[in-house]
Amino acid sequence: MKNIFAYPLFLFFALPVFAQETPPSAIQIRTALMAAPDEKKEGAMIYGYNSLGEWTTLRKGTNDMICITDDPSGKGFSVACYNSSAEPFMERGRQLKKEGKSFQEIFDAREAEGKSGKLELPKNGATLFVFTAEDENYNPKTGEVKAAYLRYVVYVPWATSESTGLPLKSYAPGMPWIMDPGTHRAHIMINPQRN
Repeated sequence: MKNIFAYPLFLFFALPVFAQETPPSAIQIRTALMAAPDEKKEGAMIYGYNSLGEWTTLRKGTNDMICITDDPSGKGFSVACYNSSAEPFMERGRQLKKEGKSFQEIFDAREAEGKSGKLELPKNGATLFVFTAEDENYNPKTGEVKAAYLRYVVYVPWATSESTGLPLKSYAPGMPWIMDPGTHRAHIMINPQRN
């Protein structure tokens, strides 16, 4: 009978051992840059996580590219890079998420702040590059990523289907389309065909 109660206690105390560890900074930087265009990699700023899993700046940048490493507590592998003109929008989203706001609350807050001018939004469009893979295709100890997928998002606040000529959905692989038209979060989606 004692063994039945001892087993759950073992699991409780063993959980931290099985928790996802934060990869070393060098691996985080290398994998984050997988999303960046080649000519932007060298000077890109990198956000990631320290050994305690806390959000931090891993590398200061010298150009207009900002990259974010994979969240070690998340599902799957996902890194992203974006033009620095989108940083106020991105940072505000991170702040609101940290406050525990839902997706809709974040959307509504940024929409109101964008309309009032309190939140600075990209004026000429800002591209986001997203590089993803399934959990089993990413090794956080070595930084090896297999069978990854790169897609693109171009933020064009307040743009519409009419102002861009883009459809509201894709009709062919890789065809661009506009999502959230007419809002602060309007963006052109470009999803290349998967291999």
